[in-house]
Amino acid sequence: MPTLTLAVPQEMKREMDHCPEMNWSEVAREAIRRKLAELALFKAIVGKSKLSEKEAEEFSVKLGRKVNASLHEKLKKLYPSAF
Repeated sequence: MPTLTLAVPQEMKREMDHCPEMNWSEVAREAIRRKLAELALFKAIVGKSKLSEKEAEEFSVKLGRKVNASLHEKLKKLYPSAF
């Protein structure tokens, strides 16, 4: 199996050292697997898209704003004293 070397911030390494029972290599492998699956799905969707790159970017920005606004409203209802 090929080896991948990964650099992490010192603070993250200290936190990881507090959990010696964790198989950090497996955690990293699983995160990479998930990201590869997301990218494969994204490529499949984009491959079928009739939107231009600019249209897709504009749609993404609008969707992101709607999601943020919705989440903001939900959190405001759950934690009114925080706002």
